[in-house]
Amino acid sequence: MMIFLWMLIVPVFAHAQNYAITGQLIYTMSGDSIENGVVLVNDGKITAVGPVESVLIPEGYEVVEGNVVTPGFIDTRTVAGLAGIYNVPHDQDQLERSNPFQPELRAMDAYNAREDLVVWLRNLGITTLHTGHGPGAIASGQTMVVKTWGQTVDEALVDSVTAVAFTLGPSVSSNFNSPGTRSRMMAMLRSEFIKAQEYQKRMESGNVSSRDLKMETMVRVLNGEIKGMITAHRVSEIMSALRLQREFGFDLVIDGASEAYLVLDELKEAGVHIIIHPTMVRTSGETTNASFDTAAKLYEAGIPFTFQSGFESYVPKTRVVHFETAVAVANGLPHQAGLEALTIRAAEFLGIADRTGSLEVGKDADIVIWEGDPFEYTSRVCFVMINGEVASETCR
Repeated sequence: MMIFLWMLIVPVFAHAQNYAITGQLIYTMSGDSIENGVVLVNDGKITAVGPVESVLIPEGYEVVEGNVVTPGFIDTRTVAGLAGIYNVPHDQDQLERSNPFQPELRAMDAYNAREDLVVWLRNLGITTLHTGHGPGAIASGQTMVVKTWGQTVDEALVDSVTAVAFTLGPSVSSNFNSPGTRSRMMAMLRSEFIKAQEYQKRMESGNVSSRDLKMETMVRVLNGEIKGMITAHRVSEIMSALRLQREFGFDLVIDGASEAYLVLDELKEAGVHIIIHPTMVRTSGETTNASFDTAAKLYEAGIPFTFQSGFESYVPKTRVVHFETAVAVANGLPHQAGLEALTIRAAEFLGIADRTGSLEVGKDADIVIWEGDPFEYTSRVCFVMINGEVASETCR
């Protein structure tokens, strides 16, 4: 693979609608990479991708020249926008501690599109977030998908309800002094699924006298309309999540999975998607057995996975997802697989591959220019475009 160490950006105008993004190396994520290529952007969409000798740059297009070009990266599990950068009560809405079971809480009602943490991630090439309520409650609330662009949640929104965030593990009891043991936690969660089944039957028979937002949300999980995302790190919690899925048949996603490498056969048989723990997570408590090479082992086993910045209770409340991926690549994950997990595989998992995740004609122009290899720590992000609008032109 060729790595180029120079970078030049021709100045562009913030309100121009048409761009030609040229690069010494373009990772399209829809096929082979292109050396000395160009991506044309018109009115927010990609209109052409190919080698410079085969793509005519129309007159009047603003030309942006760079080294390495990729689609915007996608973080598939974060609390950014609900959690803020300053670690003070008014910008920490990722976990409501009044009740351990609140699946009805909507992420969009708490998301701050102007949050400095969102801007910080955007400037580092993260153009799409799967964000919402964090781990730490049996059901902490809903998640959604947004672009890291726009002044309001309505402008940023891609998908208003993507999943309900559940948690199995001791962090629940530490936050609520309940339910206590693992078996008690599972019994409580199973009972809520059973209630949802009964509520669904009453809905179908027209025997519901008043709305129950908790149960309406749980019915959507049961029907597969939205995902059931369960944070589970240890083998005991992972296996409990798999049993729950077999019993109720919902679309299960396992978040964290620090000990996934111990149950690879079971995970593959279940066909679940893993949002792998941040590679550099602090290895203590539930994550004691997290490993730098978990992603490589999942890849070798053929288990689908993507990366996350996640959540830890310290400023700035989130990591940067491509740094986490870079460590996985340094520990056995193939380079191409790392890029795919941040782009097209993430988009497919979130159901937004028709809009983003690769540089293809007709998709949103979410484009990032790098000084060098995106997984090299010293490679700065020098240009970010989202929906065809220039979001950053400063090398960081």
